[in-house]
Amino acid sequence: MSLRPLVSLAASLLAISIVGYVVWTLASAPGVAPIGDLVGAVSPVPAAPAAPDGAPTAAAATPAVGGSGVPTPDPRWVTRMASRAGIPVPAMRAYARAQLARPAGCALGWTTVAGIGWVESQHGTLDGRALGEDGVPSTPIVGPALTGGLDHAYGPMQFIPSTWARWASDGDGDGRADVDDLDDAAMAAMRYLCASGQDLASGAGWSRAVFSYNRSQDYVSQVYAAASAYAARTR
Repeated sequence: MSLRPLVSLAASLLAISIVGYVVWTLASAPGVAPIGDLVGAVSPVPAAPAAPDGAPTAAAATPAVGGSGVPTPDPRWVTRMASRAGIPVPAMRAYARAQLARPAGCALGWTTVAGIGWVESQHGTLDGRALGEDGVPSTPIVGPALTGGLDHAYGPMQFIPSTWARWASDGDGDGRADVDDLDDAAMAAMRYLCASGQDLASGAGWSRAVFSYNRSQDYVSQVYAAASAYAARTR
């Protein structure tokens, strides 16, 4: 089956890349699937919303956490955008760090990472959980059993163990890579998506990258809807 033509979003989707409900769409490929050939159709997505009021900026006085190289977003920006978006402050900080740490040439924005965080676990607050200041939910998040019942997806970004083993990241500079820590999981998600080889500033590239995270067309639409809502709220 060939991929259906996608509506080009070049400039407009750059907004969602620069800035970037819960639905457990885990029946076909829960959590993060390995990057590989994208088989099947991905429907066109509508035009992206306008860019929000600025992107996360590193605080001049604290460019990194403890000299670890992990960027520190401006806390005033984090607080303002968290309030506008309706995202817990620790989650907003994690998503902003992920954008600030993206490799050169990757157009991934925080709203895309936040969209995935909402769809996967409501930013770590699924089923009444609370997200701690350290980015760790009050109780671990374990997804339904995968096909065959031999494994599960874990954490607020729902990584399967084999994928986490490859992309595990220390997103807050504490010296640990913890799948249950949203700081670490958001950083890993950023690295995974940026390594997809897709042009995340285009409609086709963005859709294919998100599709590789969870091979479901509905999942792509849900992430797009959430990311678009965050972009619109933070304009």
